[in-house]
Amino acid sequence: MAHASVARVRYLTFDIFGTVMNLTGSLAPPAGEFLAALGSEMTGEAFYTQWRARQRIEQYQDNLLMLGHSGYLETCRRAFVYCLRMNAVSYTDDAVRDFMHVYRNLQPYEDAIEGLRSLAERYQLVALSNGEQWYLEELLRNNVPIEFDAIISVEQAGAFKPSPGIYRKAIQQLECEPGEIMMVAAHAFDILGAQACGFKAAYVDRYSLPTEVSDYQPDIIVNDFVELADSLLT
Repeated sequence: MAHASVARVRYLTFDIFGTVMNLTGSLAPPAGEFLAALGSEMTGEAFYTQWRARQRIEQYQDNLLMLGHSGYLETCRRAFVYCLRMNAVSYTDDAVRDFMHVYRNLQPYEDAIEGLRSLAERYQLVALSNGEQWYLEELLRNNVPIEFDAIISVEQAGAFKPSPGIYRKAIQQLECEPGEIMMVAAHAFDILGAQACGFKAAYVDRYSLPTEVSDYQPDIIVNDFVELADSLLT
């Protein structure tokens, strides 16, 4: 193994939304069609940028208010409605409800599939995600042709990442030491949360964004899953 600092790693825990699944490619086109049907000239790509940012806020608010875990799909819906209102797009609740079925059609990045196949030869693959348990199981079964050894939803901790409870739940469920787990994510906040709980971390820099301003920095930084596999397997 090229990186001696991660030699103890046996489990790779993967963020799913935005790391394995291509959210922009899957959601921006249908969002554009939805907007056009309602008379908006806003592009799906521009809308999705706002929508994704707002969803992060919805998740943080959900954690902070501590009124009960709303669930991933509900925060996606709230963020979608917020951005429609922000852009003065008239909508109906029925139309939004029907549109949200698009989340069943999310597609993975091609490099993620290639890299996961290679990594499965050495590591246990674990989905560690903000999605609901039923939704993750359905989505990965139908849309990702890779079998994960475990699927762990934040529902088990009752809070969204980077709340420490979800990383600790993974340690408990996998029955291992924190240093035997490497978090793989394209979101720096997820890397930060995992490392604060003792995980090793690989940052997949899909979006050319900096790491967090923190003493915690990724053990490995790569551009995609193919590079990740090359780094860990050679």
